[in-house]
Amino acid sequence: MKKILMFALVASVALFTACKDDEETFNAPSVATPDPVSAEFNAEVELTFNYTTDAGYKSASVSATNGTATIKTGGTVGSASGTVVVTFIAGDQAGAGSVELSITDNADQTSKATAVISVLEEQVIFNVDGNITANTTWETGKVYVLKSRISVVSGVTLTIEPGVVVKGEAGTGANATALIIARGAQIKAEGTAEKPIIFTSIADEIMPGQVASPNLDPTLNGLWGGLLVLGNAPISASAASVQIEGIPPSDQNGLYGGSDANDNSGVIKFISIRHGGANIGEGNEINGLTLGGVGAGTIIENVEIVSNQDDGIEWFGGTVNVKNAVIWNTGDDAVDTDQSWGGTLDNFIVINPGDECFELDGPEGAMAAKHTIKNGTVYAMDADGLVDNDANSYVDMMNVYFRDLKTGQDFDQLPVDYACTFSSLEATIPDGAAVADFFKDGSEAFVTAVAAGASTVGADLSKFEGWSWAHASGSLK
Repeated sequence: MKKILMFALVASVALFTACKDDEETFNAPSVATPDPVSAEFNAEVELTFNYTTDAGYKSASVSATNGTATIKTGGTVGSASGTVVVTFIAGDQAGAGSVELSITDNADQTSKATAVISVLEEQVIFNVDGNITANTTWETGKVYVLKSRISVVSGVTLTIEPGVVVKGEAGTGANATALIIARGAQIKAEGTAEKPIIFTSIADEIMPGQVASPNLDPTLNGLWGGLLVLGNAPISASAASVQIEGIPPSDQNGLYGGSDANDNSGVIKFISIRHGGANIGEGNEINGLTLGGVGAGTIIENVEIVSNQDDGIEWFGGTVNVKNAVIWNTGDDAVDTDQSWGGTLDNFIVINPGDECFELDGPEGAMAAKHTIKNGTVYAMDADGLVDNDANSYVDMMNVYFRDLKTGQDFDQLPVDYACTFSSLEATIPDGAAVADFFKDGSEAFVTAVAAGASTVGADLSKFEGWSWAHASGSLK
């Protein structure tokens, strides 16, 4: 009996050992580490982990440092190989981040792989070094540096979001920096009173969110070019289309003029253009805002020009209207009209131009159109003159208040070639002087002398509060 029991025990042990030897064993899962990537603060990136599992895929889990991670696409249960896609959202601390993925197989074996992510501060400054040939958006909170003369070419739209700062590199002659909106192109620069769009020099340390420059004086000029908008509206010139001043003739993006009075070059609202007017040649500078053949379909409102070496705003024909403009410390004329501009300037401020407060020229070709200037306040200060008309100027001017006058400044003549209207002009005349000392050629008949602070006409200064440097500096009073 003992022999039988012993035999049975030996047989059982042998059978158990044989079963154990026959049990299949599996290698642990293998997980490949993705290549290192980078992500800006709070940005999202995807990481793909490849795996192999002899025992078949069962599950995965993920953890992260300097950010958060979730599994977007898991592996296929039971599969011998596949991918797991992980979404990583970066944190807001510059430095290294990581994503650790753990994969477990059906034999409950787990393997891990760790992906490395460089978490970077958001890029804020971008260089613009070539013409804009496809629809482009410049984003809120960022700075765009014009490395040369940049044109938005025909058929293309440049959108500039509120709060953007555009800075021009230094340069003169053919290397002067500027932004040109060519005929057939559009600019959609719609700032807000809380987030104006600022065009300035690379020397300006201003950043998005600021209104006043932290380091440049509002009298510095000629540090870069300016903004030029060109269109297909009629002009009075030697030809239906001509080359704009300030841009070399070799650049065909400088052509303007046509036959579409309602041409649309886009929208410009709440922008400030500063420290421009670089020379490209003797007596040939770029204006703060140049409007060449711009049509009435274009909207321009709430515009500030600060310290431009040449004119503040100059119109070359066209039909566009401009509303709520402040022009401060220009080296030449504040308001300059040429080639029979046929639009309206409404609610404006002129402060301390270097030459004339207004230079109003007549037609240069067969076409003649009249423009209107109304509801303005002029702080003449150190200007050479008040209004410079030609015999063939074609303009109506009304509801304008002139203040801070000095001896030698004048409204020089009344146009005679076309019927023009000057009405409801007021001026605060220095003690001991008369209206006729400043308003010549019979223009004194249209001017009423008023005491300082007693004007009944002029600009609505409230339209410039909050967003303009002129207001922030206390220059509007």
